[in-house]
Amino acid sequence: MDQNNINEPAPIDEVVFLKDQLSEMELNWKRALADYKNLVDRSNKERRQFTEFANEVLVMKFLSVYDSLDMLGKYNPDQGLQLTIKQFGQVLKEEGLKEIDALGKDYDVNEMEAIELIEGEKDKVIEVITKGFYLKEKLLRPTRVKVGKGN
Repeated sequence: MDQNNINEPAPIDEVVFLKDQLSEMELNWKRALADYKNLVDRSNKERRQFTEFANEVLVMKFLSVYDSLDMLGKYNPDQGLQLTIKQFGQVLKEEGLKEIDALGKDYDVNEMEAIELIEGEKDKVIEVITKGFYLKEKLLRPTRVKVGKGN
């Protein structure tokens, strides 16, 4: 086009070409935006999973200490010790730890580990050896139990 024909309409082929280019650019922009949103979502999910894993490792380390304190609390009625055990248990609970209630219940292979069969009602938990726990919805440690073998 020369300077004198500025208001002259562009040839139809050029208009179609420009519309195609515009459509392609718009499609690429939408694709890039969707990729970016997916990246943000994936990064957030990975960060959350990492935090949960780190918490799980830390809680597992604290469980052995909690077990020791709990066992000591059974033999030592000191009120200070009992309060400390209760506070420690509350902190673990606030982090998502939930004790598995097993004593007197039916044996459940999904959350319990049978250590021994003893006299008692068949397939009922007669004694809890080591408490089991869930961390949020994940089984952290199965309950170790003695199960009744029946009469």
